[in-house]
Amino acid sequence: MFTGIVEEMGQVLAIAGDREQENFMTIGCRLAIEGARIGDSIAVNGTCLTVVTLEDGRFTVGLSPETLRRTSLGRLQLGDPVNLERSLTYGGRMGGHYVQGHVDGVGRLAGITPEGDSLRIRIEPPAELMRYIVEKGYVAVDGVSLTVAALDATGFTIAMIAYTRDAVIMGRQDVGALVNIEVDIIAKYVERLTGAWAPAPMEVR
Repeated sequence: MFTGIVEEMGQVLAIAGDREQENFMTIGCRLAIEGARIGDSIAVNGTCLTVVTLEDGRFTVGLSPETLRRTSLGRLQLGDPVNLERSLTYGGRMGGHYVQGHVDGVGRLAGITPEGDSLRIRIEPPAELMRYIVEKGYVAVDGVSLTVAALDATGFTIAMIAYTRDAVIMGRQDVGALVNIEVDIIAKYVERLTGAWAPAPMEVR
């Protein structure tokens, strides 16, 4: 479990494998490996991944074909920056919202508009995720916990303050970039539970 508060930006140092087999990615960082052990989870651009090797200033994770299908990680190149967050510890501060690191789909940055020191960023997620997104609700984009500032039929807008823009990769991306989207898990549970209790349609005779 994560909070969507990025701890640092790492850098892709190595990529090995192919999309049909197990892949491995090595990421350079400083803070994200403090106290980490092999088998721990670290969120990379909002994707919960398992640490398989640890070295000074770097760690390696495995990427299954399923992960590559569901996320934008397969498009990363050597040298690319990535958002990193260690898993939440018991009793730790909950600065964002409950983020599982289970990506629901890949969206697109559709527009970036400066607004004072902030940015208004419009994102178009897969159409099937729009029903889980509400104005002033939470959404995780590349692992960053964000509040939905506006909503329309095909996308949503977030307001990114200058501090966040400098601390995460979204402030460095261009329009058209692909991003990992995770909707609020509570919305999915509510839909599942209310659907289970929905009355059966009446039979017309």
